[in-house]
Amino acid sequence: MRNLLLILPVVAMLGASCSKKSNGGGVKLRNDVDSVAYVLGMNVGLNLQRMDSTLNVAAVCEGIRDVFRGEPRMTPSEAETFYLSYVNYALPEKARAYEEQFLEDIAKSNRSYARTSSGVTYTVEEVGDQDRVPSSDRDSVALRWVIRTADGTQITSSYERGDTVRSALRDLCRGVQESVKLIGVGGRINAWLPAAAAYGADGDKTLGIGANATLYYEIELLDVDKYANRFRRK
Repeated sequence: MRNLLLILPVVAMLGASCSKKSNGGGVKLRNDVDSVAYVLGMNVGLNLQRMDSTLNVAAVCEGIRDVFRGEPRMTPSEAETFYLSYVNYALPEKARAYEEQFLEDIAKSNRSYARTSSGVTYTVEEVGDQDRVPSSDRDSVALRWVIRTADGTQITSSYERGDTVRSALRDLCRGVQESVKLIGVGGRINAWLPAAAAYGADGDKTLGIGANATLYYEIELLDVDKYANRFRRK
């Protein structure tokens, strides 16, 4: 937030014309300095748009103008406190409410979908062998999957890579653990995972999964190695 406050004087070079079109009676670009100011304003606008396209542009401009007038409505300390509170509490809560409604709508619109207590919204495509279902967190599973974002963008596909995901059940994210417990070997399940049951606020940089991402999984369970059987073999 301090960095944001520090760049406000630069942004304010365009403050007076922030909400007007330059070709419609707004500030004229009379020289190179004005043009540089305009370019800076464009860059700031593009960055803010990437951060949150729903921002009230008029309010942003008013904040810039107030700084230049020397009449800001908050002190820098108050602004930082409010911003951090919004980012850390209010914004995630709004995201969770939107996600919850999104998953509820999926379940309501397609009766083949059901939901677990954690919000995983799934449909079983094929049940598989019910005598070979993972149950213990120490069981190992072999599976193939396709992972997509909520807008349908593919993140990864073990089918395309031609490989198999092998992991102890406890090392998979909670939503995947719940999903594979619903099918047996040879089974297939499609599941929407809320962020809390997937990669949460941290995301996964290796996979390219952003923070608080709702994910869609297509999972095929290929094999289960039961921990109890391994223990008896020893």
